[in-house]
Amino acid sequence: MRLPLPLLAGALLAAGPALAQAPIPVGHLMDNSGPTSDVGVPYGQGVADTLAWVNQTRNGVAGRRLAVSGYDYGYQAPRAVSQYQSWAQRERVVAIQGWGTADTEALVRFVTRDRIPYISASYSAALTDAGGRSGRQGVEATPFNFFYGPSYSDALRGMLQWAADDWRARGQQGRPRYVHMGANHPYPNSPKEAGEALARELGFEVLPAIQFALTPGDYTAQCLTLKNQGANYAYLGNTAGSNISVLRACQTVGVQVQFLGNVWGMDENAMKAAGTAADGVVFPVRTAAVWGGTGPGMDTIRTISRVSDQAGTAYRPVHYLAGACAAMLMVEAMETAAANGGQVNGVRIRDGFYARRDWVPNGFQGVCNPSTFTDTDHRGTMRVALYRARVTGNTAQGSVQELMAAGTMSLQPVTTIELPRRADWLGW
Repeated sequence: MRLPLPLLAGALLAAGPALAQAPIPVGHLMDNSGPTSDVGVPYGQGVADTLAWVNQTRNGVAGRRLAVSGYDYGYQAPRAVSQYQSWAQRERVVAIQGWGTADTEALVRFVTRDRIPYISASYSAALTDAGGRSGRQGVEATPFNFFYGPSYSDALRGMLQWAADDWRARGQQGRPRYVHMGANHPYPNSPKEAGEALARELGFEVLPAIQFALTPGDYTAQCLTLKNQGANYAYLGNTAGSNISVLRACQTVGVQVQFLGNVWGMDENAMKAAGTAADGVVFPVRTAAVWGGTGPGMDTIRTISRVSDQAGTAYRPVHYLAGACAAMLMVEAMETAAANGGQVNGVRIRDGFYARRDWVPNGFQGVCNPSTFTDTDHRGTMRVALYRARVTGNTAQGSVQELMAAGTMSLQPVTTIELPRRADWLGW
């Protein structure tokens, strides 16, 4: 049936506002049940609460609510790839909040082909070579991959720089010994070669790597190996769950080593679970503040936290805050895409990530550290803030919040390392 031109024009005008207000479809991949769920749950909650808060307080982006489709894939990369196909082909998502390294790297070609910005919780350095200029074998151009915070490799480089300074500051003689520990898996392996290369450059003796699984277990044998090697600094490449087992076992057999935790390898929940075995672990924190801090950004985070905790009594670990910052980078990139009546699509959202320098989401000052992305370099920051886990007593009794308030547990700032943006580190 053909409508007369005046009626057709009227129909289009009537449909215009409705189309303009159509929800914006967004994917949210989570691990709430798999081997990394110990840190996946708080991070995913931070993302989910923040996106819900954007809908509640801002009516979404440019008057369009975010239609968030969450999926718990249990840290199984094939399930993530399958779900991605559904999001891309059926739901037509314009952006995705992702999770793990194996699945994120497996999806690089898909998101590039489909031009869907993918903001992951994997900080693999292989995701940072946006222009494909590094020339590194196996590293593809990643123009649609982003993440908040330093890469795994750069975080480890920062810790190794601190370790070299620490060794000298304590007046130690000879070459310090360094060892990489973790599962034979893309996530803990991601920074392995980069870390060992810089360790050698800094004068460390690099010891043979020690493997342990991503799941909790009895790692007494690994700790005895660590002890016999005489390592001085050991990098824990797994998430907190299995690292707790290592810390306990190593405390039992009397290992004397400075543990360096990766960004997912230590948090307040792990401190409570590991008890005094976690005391002294140095690890990177992505945000400018931890729970309990003050300032306008923390006021915003506390408001967001009430989305899933109306009483406002929950303690939010470091991963929750990082999830909020990652979500807000995506939201503000969408707002840039929508400016002046622009279409909120993948290419315009990607370009929104390039629109700012030293980018802190509005209202999150003092919480989200500055990020800068370019069309060739997706290393959002070269700043590595290091904290030390302090556990001074029994953590079996009391909640995390109670233990932190009592001073039984604390997160102590150590230093901030400003790494050079070396071209040879891009994508590695």
